Amino acid sequence: MSDCSSSGSDEDLDPESELLDELGGTLSKWTNYIHGWQDRWIALKGNILSYYRSADEKEYGCRGSVCLSKAVIAPHEFDECRFDISVNDSIWYLRAEHPLLRQQWIDTIELHKAESGYGSESSLRRHGSLLSLTSAASGLSTTSASSFKKGYSLREKLAEMETFRDILCRQVDTLQRYFDNCADADCKDELHRDKVSDDEDNFPTLRPDYLNNNSSKEKLFPVDSLKAPVGIDFKGEAITFKATTAGILSTLSHCIDILVKREESWQRRLDKEIERRRRAEDAYKAALTELKKKPHYGGPDYEEGPNSLINEEEFFDAVEAALDKHDQIEVQSQAERSRISRQISLTPDTYSSIGTQKYSNKVEEMVHSHMTYSLQDVGGDANWQLVIEEGDMKVYRREVEENGIVLDPLKATHSVRGVTGHEVCHYFWDTAYRNDWETTIESFQVVETLSDKAVIIHQTHKRVWPASQRDVLYVSVIRKILSTNENDPDTWLVCNFSVDHDSYPPSARCIRAKINVAMICQTLVSPPEGDKDITRDNILCKITYVANVNPGGWAPASVLRAVAKREYPKFLKRFTTYVQEKTSDEAILF
Repeated sequence: MSDCSSSGSDEDLDPESELLDELGGTLSKWTNYIHGWQDRWIALKGNILSYYRSADEKEYGCRGSVCLSKAVIAPHEFDECRFDISVNDSIWYLRAEHPLLRQQWIDTIELHKAESGYGSESSLRRHGSLLSLTSAASGLSTTSASSFKKGYSLREKLAEMETFRDILCRQVDTLQRYFDNCADADCKDELHRDKVSDDEDNFPTLRPDYLNNNSSKEKLFPVDSLKAPVGIDFKGEAITFKATTAGILSTLSHCIDILVKREESWQRRLDKEIERRRRAEDAYKAALTELKKKPHYGGPDYEEGPNSLINEEEFFDAVEAALDKHDQIEVQSQAERSRISRQISLTPDTYSSIGTQKYSNKVEEMVHSHMTYSLQDVGGDANWQLVIEEGDMKVYRREVEENGIVLDPLKATHSVRGVTGHEVCHYFWDTAYRNDWETTIESFQVVETLSDKAVIIHQTHKRVWPASQRDVLYVSVIRKILSTNENDPDTWLVCNFSVDHDSYPPSARCIRAKINVAMICQTLVSPPEGDKDITRDNILCKITYVANVNPGGWAPASVLRAVAKREYPKFLKRFTTYVQEKTSDEAILF
């Protein structure tokens, strides 16, 4: 977060102008009870606090935001780095790297909240500079971002009282010296009278001389010893003393007024703090009570469903974190796995002999439907939205919901050089290679072989908490569709669609999803120069991938769409790269 400094007096400060700049920094945000804390970019602008997955993803929009006007910011009682922000039932759990950084976040958020017009004190003013939320370790000042403007008047009045005190002390010293001089003169006068009395008794014959001889008098009692005290201006001193005491009383009165006002303000803040702590204690007790009712976090109340205790933001964070973890595990396993090269050996094309008549009509219907509709261009259709475009790959989505369940059809087009449509469809259909490129499957089993080109497969997918685990039961068929026009290439197709089977009914352990997926490929060959043989550099495979998935249960629509937008392009790139690597040293299979 960048520092925003201010200069000049408090009267020159314009709080609204400073609040227009967006401040941001990285904090850890609690996602869910399994994956814990995740780093998120937190942005503060005005009285709106938003968070993003990272600073680089700000252009894609925030993942959530709260208005600070009625927010309650609470530092954690035991964790020195954590603080919580709650607005009604929504709570953000945030954590800084160290306690000082946490306090700076709290101060700045409270400042923006106060300036938003709710709960701010009229005696509070912003002072100094806003604290940086990312530079605490660099030794920046930790002065509070707000202070009482009345504090300046109080210090001025205290300085005035110091001046009055000095004046009063000087006046007291002057009076004290006068009184000391008066006392000394009185003592000397009394001593003089006693001395004269003694002389009259002891030397009566000398009395006339003493009375008439000034020189002898001066010798016995010096003139300086009989001087009266130095005179002072009593009227002037009285006026000054009165003015000084009046000034002191007036200044004390002013100080009392200021202290009363500050006391009222601090009392309001204290009342708010007491109320906040009371609410925090009540919330803590309520949380403990709820925790005692549940065996552990992540129980049935936290599973997917319209009444799940996990809100949509935490649900999305949990799913995304789980998918990231799956990707990391898959990368590690791929690096450690020594792939055994398998040569492609296909049986003759006996596509018409479906072993079980029960499914043959459905197979023909699905194949015909995909060849009729799936190859249609959707680029100009307003119902289809282009959600991803990376090079030759484009992914379209059409938003469809039924009874609150997201059923968005997706369609992707891609071009891959160096492979044929036959090779792509073969590796997509053949279960012998399934675990080499599919990362979301926990287990699968061929339930029934209908023919050499059609099987029924039961497939269980890895669980992504807090979503429930899912399985699918589907027929998988590979077909070669001959072109009716000699100028058009032949088409290879793999069609996977859900069916029912007596041996694998839906179980309580998993939610049974429904799918209708097609991989449609055409091979384009560019003639080589001269009499050269066709190489993989001369071939290009155009792929159309269509997916219609019914998840079979409730999950937040935004989560499902975000996951689909993320996972489908990754799947296409991962799978086509796998096919290119597998076929790079093999003969071309048309």
